[in-house]
This record gives sequence, structure tokens and C-alpha cells, in this order.
Amino acid sequence: MTTPDILLTVDQAAERLGTGVRFVRRLISERRIRYVKLGKPVRIPESAIAAYIAERTVPTLREVRSDFRRAA
Repeated sequence: MTTPDILLTVDQAAERLGTGVRFVRRLISERRIRYVKLGKPVRIPESAIAAYIAERTVPTLREVRSDFRRAA
């Protein structure tokens, strides 16, 4: 049995991302983040916030350089 994903309000999602509500609403309108539409209200799954952060995390130079040193 899987645990259900917690649905966050736009305000809660903005707080988790450390941004303003306007930015989260823009992500939703541009469909750059997954969301759930419950009639008029919109909710963002916690996993969508985690995925958004993971996709945009920039690797350190050490991580990037280690990829180039590997022999085929």
C-alpha cells in the first residue's frame, strides 16, 4: 500500500519553494509543474514540488568533472 501524496495549496507550495505565490501560479499556468484541479481550487502534490527541485538542482563542479574522467 502506498501512502497518498499530500496536496498543498498554492500558498503552501510557495512557502516550500521559498518563492512568492505569483511565481507558483505562473508555473501552473505555463504547465511547468504538475497540479491537481479540484473545481476552481488548484493543489500541488508534494512529489511535484520535490521533482521540480530535483530537476533544477545544479551539480557541483566536482560532480561534473568526475563524469569526464571516466574511461569508456
